[in-house]
Amino acid sequence: MGQDLMAGYQELTVYQIAFEASMKLYWLLPQTSLEEGNLLCHKLIEASQLVCANLAEAWGKRRCYETFVAKLNEAETKAAAVQTWLAFAVECGYLKADEGLAHSDCYGSIFAGIGELIDNAEAWVMAIPH
Repeated sequence: MGQDLMAGYQELTVYQIAFEASMKLYWLLPQTSLEEGNLLCHKLIEASQLVCANLAEAWGKRRCYETFVAKLNEAETKAAAVQTWLAFAVECGYLKADEGLAHSDCYGSIFAGIGELIDNAEAWVMAIPH
């Protein structure tokens, strides 16, 4: 689908992948850890959700190139943070090493997808009907 035909951020492939990855993490982490208020698990879930939230906020800021890119940079930063929290989750035994690696690879792809949005930000800003 062309960017000029896209109705909302939910149609961005990178958003869809990030949302699915965040939900997988939520259901993969031990629910008892989440219920007990485990800070590490909460940080990981929150960072993964913030990738999605920042993509949504960036979409709403497409009228201004600088603010659009700044919000995309925040989403990119959160994707990198998720990779860090994943490493901690594996080291602390909340995730198996192969699960952590698979999720880290996924967030590497999300990071790259956000980078593509940044690299092509001018086209997305220009796609807004005036």
